[in-house]
Amino acid sequence: MTLQTIRRTRWRVGMVAGGAAALLMAGTVMAVNAQAAAGCRVAYAVSAQWPGGFTANVNVTNLGDAINGWSLVWTFPSGQQVTQAWNATVTASGGQVTATNASYNPAIATNATVSFGFNGSWTGSNAAPTSFALNGVACTGNVGGTTSPTASTSPSVSPTVSPSTSPQPGNAMATVAAMQPGWNLGNTLDAIPDETAWGNPLTTQTLLRHVRSQGYNSIRLPVTWSNHHGPAPDYTIDTVWLNRVRQIVDWSLAEGFYVMLNLHHDSWQWINTYPNDRTNVMARYRALWTQLTAAFRNHSSKLVLESINEPQFANSTDDQSYTLLHELNVEFVRIVRQSGGNNATRLLVLPTLFTNADQGRLDALNATFNQLNDRNLAATVHFYGWWPFSVNIAGGTRYDSNVEQDLIGTFDRVQNAFVNRGIPVIIGEWALLNWDHNRPGVIERGEFLKFLEAVGYHARIRNLTTQVWDAGQFLNRNELRWRDQGVYDMFKASWTARSGTASSDQVYVPRTGTITSKTLTLNLNGTSFQGLRQGSTNLANGTDYTVSGNTLTLTASALTRLVGNRAYGVNATIEARFSTGVPWQINVITSDPPTQAGATGTTSSFAIPTQFRGDQLATMEAKYADGTPAGPANWTPYKEFWQHFQPDYNANTILLKTEFFNEVNDGRVTLTFHFWSGAQVTYYITKSGTAVTGSTT
Repeated sequence: MTLQTIRRTRWRVGMVAGGAAALLMAGTVMAVNAQAAAGCRVAYAVSAQWPGGFTANVNVTNLGDAINGWSLVWTFPSGQQVTQAWNATVTASGGQVTATNASYNPAIATNATVSFGFNGSWTGSNAAPTSFALNGVACTGNVGGTTSPTASTSPSVSPTVSPSTSPQPGNAMATVAAMQPGWNLGNTLDAIPDETAWGNPLTTQTLLRHVRSQGYNSIRLPVTWSNHHGPAPDYTIDTVWLNRVRQIVDWSLAEGFYVMLNLHHDSWQWINTYPNDRTNVMARYRALWTQLTAAFRNHSSKLVLESINEPQFANSTDDQSYTLLHELNVEFVRIVRQSGGNNATRLLVLPTLFTNADQGRLDALNATFNQLNDRNLAATVHFYGWWPFSVNIAGGTRYDSNVEQDLIGTFDRVQNAFVNRGIPVIIGEWALLNWDHNRPGVIERGEFLKFLEAVGYHARIRNLTTQVWDAGQFLNRNELRWRDQGVYDMFKASWTARSGTASSDQVYVPRTGTITSKTLTLNLNGTSFQGLRQGSTNLANGTDYTVSGNTLTLTASALTRLVGNRAYGVNATIEARFSTGVPWQINVITSDPPTQAGATGTTSSFAIPTQFRGDQLATMEAKYADGTPAGPANWTPYKEFWQHFQPDYNANTILLKTEFFNEVNDGRVTLTFHFWSGAQVTYYITKSGTAVTGSTT
């Protein structure tokens, strides 16, 4: 029997983590031919609830003759909406919701139960449905039903988040669904050589409690073990370090998290030498996992183990690497399972090569799943977006079709490779590589928000669980506050609903001269536009703005009022509001084309005097006299923001970095600076050895 067959015949969705359950027991009659006995009961349970969202499980038990193909219909009494479902396809028409069988669970034998679950959104209250109908016939709870629905009503659940029972062993899909959304304690236990080495404070239970209160249901604990164990042959883990890891695991479980623990930077520190040092690497790998499985064998089933972070192998082809990773993953599963206790059925997470979602990587891991034939496994990949956008190189400044198609293609491949075969998927890390509070401006904020909104939506509709990588760039751990509240708000909204956006979050007007109307294109994303607001004041449709199709026009009179005395920079912020999700902020900015001046310096220190005049830098081109790209990444004229050049708005300079000059030939180079207002400024540098001069002509 194949793994796919085992998963499809054994799946039963159980309780998922969360707060108090609202349970509705009712009977539902099966629509069959006149001679067939029909009847069933439905158990509807809200097992987790938080402000604006909830998780529910539905169990349908067939009391009559066997059926093949089912459709369950109900109406939410409080206007709730299903945002993500598993083990069923869920659609809605008005307030009526229909759940139909998946391809692998259409049959329900007599006295058998089929189960599915979903995440939903709510406002006001979250009362349970009062009736169900299966295949068009209302419920009675007995064989031989009637057409009048009857059901008892359960109490609604207060919006609290507290630990509950875990899914039963074998419900890998339900476990992974319950882990959504997740958060990484990045650059901490994985930092080298110790927990605070990369700038983050010591982890506290208060921090974990705060993250949990923000709606996160799982926490990934990346741990680097390389510097914390003894020599061969025992590779004994340092007791102090193991106890510290165990403490954070225990704190996290106490807060109600699912916890994912791994071997992290070990992947490139020593596991990557496996091709040429198979005996020693495997011995070390076995020793670490043997000790870890012994340490955690009796921990809650909400502890999840991940074999290796971003596995990679030196001097190996892809095919060779697939074989090597297969060996390590299989050995990992063997060690954990044979250790007994809760490890016998614990959810184990296996990565692709490089934790990458290219098709070859997915196919290779699927072969491993087929061989292991273990129903308590999940796959993991990482996602940092289309690389030019993720780091701002090659002109990748906007969330455009390249970025979106890369996102959709990646998630489609993962869904087709694993989810559609009954293997759950965890996007164990995701973000953009160069979004960082220490490097402001690399990724424009509005473009980043569009990316966040899209990732949340496309993961949700494909039943992918996401764990955002946070190395301190999102949550300020010292102050327990989000560095950008709007970014977190978009994270949170995307878990349950879509948000509207626009072609830009900036509108520029000139410092002097006539102000004209400005247009933006609305990206409705399935929402409806509700209007514009400044603070608590609604702007007037027809006077302050007009909407034609997806085109939003801000009138000249409204812009004149909003910019006031036209001081350089942001003069006002307004919000476009939509029927769901978070509002879209639009900054109204006064600017003039930036100006620059001549300068001299060296390849180790060269700053271009720049008066930004209210504008912001988007990117920089560099070309030789013949038009070919100059400097590093010579396949594109657009250089990497911050790595090769960096604006300093306080000092009124743009710094050209040593990394840029290291790959620039002597002679004249034309630089073109692109600004977010649309302004472009041309500047010329001449390099002679280590000496550099710059001019505007």
